[in-house]
Amino acid sequence: MQPVIIIGAGLAGWTTAREFRKLDISTPVLLITADNGDFYAKPSLSNAFAQGRTPAQLVSTPAAKMAQTHNVTLLAHTQVQAIDPARCVVTTSGGDFAYRDLVLATGAQAIRVPIAGNAANSVLSVNSLQDFAVFHARVASRDGPQNHRKHIVVMGAGLIGCEFANDLASAGYQVGVVDPAGRPLAALLPAQAGEALQGALADLGVTWYFGCTVRAVDRNPGEDGPALQVSLSNGSQTHADIVLSAIGLRADTALAQAAGLACNRGIVVDTALQTSAPHIYALGDGAQYASAGGRTLPFVMPIMSAARALAATLAGHPTELAFPLMPVTIKTPALPIVIAAPAPGLEGQWTRSEPGLWQFMGTQGLRHGFVLTGKHTTRRGEQARLMLA
Repeated sequence: MQPVIIIGAGLAGWTTAREFRKLDISTPVLLITADNGDFYAKPSLSNAFAQGRTPAQLVSTPAAKMAQTHNVTLLAHTQVQAIDPARCVVTTSGGDFAYRDLVLATGAQAIRVPIAGNAANSVLSVNSLQDFAVFHARVASRDGPQNHRKHIVVMGAGLIGCEFANDLASAGYQVGVVDPAGRPLAALLPAQAGEALQGALADLGVTWYFGCTVRAVDRNPGEDGPALQVSLSNGSQTHADIVLSAIGLRADTALAQAAGLACNRGIVVDTALQTSAPHIYALGDGAQYASAGGRTLPFVMPIMSAARALAATLAGHPTELAFPLMPVTIKTPALPIVIAAPAPGLEGQWTRSEPGLWQFMGTQGLRHGFVLTGKHTTRRGEQARLMLA
């Protein structure tokens, strides 16, 4: 019996394996991953410092236990080199493997932009537990003058950048955030909500550098103070011990493209999560969902919904994916936020109904989204029901 092969051991890969095993206990499952396969919650990477959690403490279930619990054969530290859709074979650094069905849970890669300077290669990104281990070690190191409070510059005031800024500032680090927009989360939040978040994080000590980008990162020529000199596009400068790039993610489509699968912003899948090739499916941060109007959805709730639907299809019960309303919780304790964003391109405007509550009203007077801040985040159920009414 040919196995179901899953490429990727992130939330999408392991959740698909777990949901499939609930429905089918006999079909072999082979999970291939370039890392060690340990299971962890990726959202926990951006709120670990304030909680004092180390990289090892973020692992919720070791890979061996996951494989045993779900009766999965795990190939860890294995690179997938090619997919042959005609032969239903994947080629890896550990050999060739035939599949009955193939699941691509290859995720996304951190977007990196060109930066000048003799220390440009020191800029870090955090998109995996391995990345976080490197970042954590750098932040926790005791290099520099005694009692020096490390200064961290974050590139990007989007969701992840704001979460890291809140986490690091709460843990006692000096934090500066650089973004070309005029306020945090400018693409997601109405202006007043963004300004409220800006103020709440400023109260924690976060310094904002809006309307500019990081142009260069150089080693500090002086002997004292932070190790890096950060030059901004507006001509100003600041200093940092560490520069963290958090300017977004791009779906990892390299393997799929090389196999001739249709790709755009992500790996294109239909409402059953099938790619343009038979017996090959995709989900997670790397997928571009027909069920979401051709969008990528790099969040937890879409992954959970997609994994359940795909598991049913793989178990012989063809299931089309229909996403429920999926509000996103932004982990900024300085100002808790829940957002149900309107579909891209939808005409309408944000209206503040009351302090801490904004609704996106369409041209027909219908609610198509909401933002809740502070104590009002407990009203997500109420607002969701109003949208669905």
